[in-house]
Amino acid sequence: MSQTLYLTAVNHHRAGQLAQAESLYQRVLQSNPAHADALHMLGVVFYQTGRAGQAVSAISQALKIHPKNTDYLNHYALSLRAASQPEAAVKSLQQAVLLQPKDLDIQFNLANTLLTLDRHEEAAGYYRRILRAMPKNDEVREALCHCLTSLGNQAHSLGDFARAEACFEEALQCNPHDAATLYNLGNAQRELGKPAEAARQYAKALQLTPDDADIYNNLGNVQRESGQLDLAIASYRQALALNPQLYHAKVHLVHQKQHICDWNDLDTEIAEIRNWVRTRPQAQISPFAFLAMPGTTAEEQKLCADNWVNNRYASLIEHGRQLNFQHQKKPGQEKIRIAYMSADFRLHPLAFLISELLELHDRSRFEIIGFSYGADDGTDARKRIEKAFDAFHDIRCLPEIDAARKIHDCDIDILVDLTGFTQNSRCGIVALRPAPVSVSWLGFPGTMGSFTKDGMVSLPLFDYLLTDHFITLPEAAGNYAEQLAALPHSYQPNDRKRPVDPIPPRADCALPDDAFVFCCFNQTFKITADFFNIWMRLLNAVPNSVLWLLDCNRWARQNLIEQAELYGIAAERLIFAPRVSLASHLARHTHADLFLDTLPYNAHTTCSDALWMGLPVLTCTGDTFASRVAGSLLKAAGLDELVTGSLKDYEAKALHLACNPQLLAPMRQKLIAEKMSSPLFDTASFARSLEAIYEDMWHAYFNRG
Repeated sequence: MSQTLYLTAVNHHRAGQLAQAESLYQRVLQSNPAHADALHMLGVVFYQTGRAGQAVSAISQALKIHPKNTDYLNHYALSLRAASQPEAAVKSLQQAVLLQPKDLDIQFNLANTLLTLDRHEEAAGYYRRILRAMPKNDEVREALCHCLTSLGNQAHSLGDFARAEACFEEALQCNPHDAATLYNLGNAQRELGKPAEAARQYAKALQLTPDDADIYNNLGNVQRESGQLDLAIASYRQALALNPQLYHAKVHLVHQKQHICDWNDLDTEIAEIRNWVRTRPQAQISPFAFLAMPGTTAEEQKLCADNWVNNRYASLIEHGRQLNFQHQKKPGQEKIRIAYMSADFRLHPLAFLISELLELHDRSRFEIIGFSYGADDGTDARKRIEKAFDAFHDIRCLPEIDAARKIHDCDIDILVDLTGFTQNSRCGIVALRPAPVSVSWLGFPGTMGSFTKDGMVSLPLFDYLLTDHFITLPEAAGNYAEQLAALPHSYQPNDRKRPVDPIPPRADCALPDDAFVFCCFNQTFKITADFFNIWMRLLNAVPNSVLWLLDCNRWARQNLIEQAELYGIAAERLIFAPRVSLASHLARHTHADLFLDTLPYNAHTTCSDALWMGLPVLTCTGDTFASRVAGSLLKAAGLDELVTGSLKDYEAKALHLACNPQLLAPMRQKLIAEKMSSPLFDTASFARSLEAIYEDMWHAYFNRG
């Protein structure tokens, strides 16, 4: 009797007559409370009518009778999920899969439930299994694509760009015409140093969504990194035409205009960006590009860095708190373990600042470890740097979290990052706090900013910024997130072993035999209209003179020649030095008479190169870190008279020296005579001063605890 009633109930259920079916299931259970199928099906009715709690109760009773019934387990899991118990639902479905490993419906429900728990990796595994069996199932394909996209985005946010690339590539196998996935793949490939591949993804994405400003912006980024500055500028302009409020596109556009010395409307555009820094903290304003924009103040640069840290590193900082790396204090240890981390342990200006310092560190008190996240160029410079460390680790292929774990496992006491917010920056590693003390030095001439939690707690990205007393005056400390650790002379070390080629003939440098040679070997983005105007007035005032500049790109060369002609200066009086090896570049300095510096971004390594070769450098200082470095170097070299504080004094001094070139001779002689002993080039003394600072940092860390 009860079975006949049950079958009648099932027929009503199949016909969608849920109320009648429910009533009949209840009658079956009145006569037979242990009717497992009736309990199960009543639970299904409850589930279908939005009564998840009752569904869970009914099906759980059925499972007590038949605990290995996969239909019961499957519907029990769906009811649990509807009752906001997804973890319990997963356990039920996993049990069902063990009993019926080929049941695709159960696997699909399990994958969907795992997805609600953000367990994307496990969910993707089940979706893949289903697709292998049902390759034309669009619903599963779409679910896997969503899952892979989430995994890729998560990997990207944590700095695991290789993993992100793999996820997005697999997602595109599911849906090859998804513009967002193509864009995300391009972003991952750009981070992996694959600009050509990234550009291809962006181009495909633009075919699908030609009005997407973000894609144009990122296409501009890879074009810029490939040296296609004209195409990059066009892409940024197109991005801004589509979205005038795309802040980072405007910043990139302005910075590339500076690179090609296109100063049209630059003041207006920079004023707009400065306003964004003050009023729109969500705006992505590159701190490095902002340093070079005339008029920016140290206070604004700190605000820009703070905004950048909060926008770019918040998730990693929070993840670092979850990782909670434990640092064992070792007050009795014999040596402090110093790690230097950089993208530029290669044939790069950094190598000719730091190589000898690494070799001169006192190994009786310090252990020196290197962590490289840049390319190995195979040069002698790279080999020398590797040899200078007590241990050297290539972490280029490690995502941020794994790199941080590696540093922590090496038991580092003080982590010194030498790259900062420059090309190939990986400050996310520092954000994870793998070492007790972190220091920013050399790579980025400014503060690295702070992370603000809920508008209240300010946490500096780095503990310390290495500086000197001239670059950062005591009253300017509030413009820096870090504690300022000041070296006694200049903050910049130098390598006295840097190679220098034989001096080339003057004619090989395209220089006239008897001309007074003004030179500036700074990158063109540092040249501003104000300084170029001064230089043109100097050329007019000193007829037998030329201006020798670094040939950075063909667009800058053409724009500078056109600007010079507006002043009546013939094109042949601007001479552009081609890119050559550092040894050859240093050798040709001998033919210059006076190096003319720039503002707001001074010559840094370029200045010490000139001074090393006996070439006087005339600078003008501002109030920001980047605008005071050359002044610091000159003071350390004992040439205070070449440090000016205004454009008027700078121009007057340059003209006076050019008209009285005999005044430069004793400066040259001083630089050459004190080449190995001046505070600027006494690397051994620099090492002892730096080590004293490291010891102070380490003692301060103990005292905090």
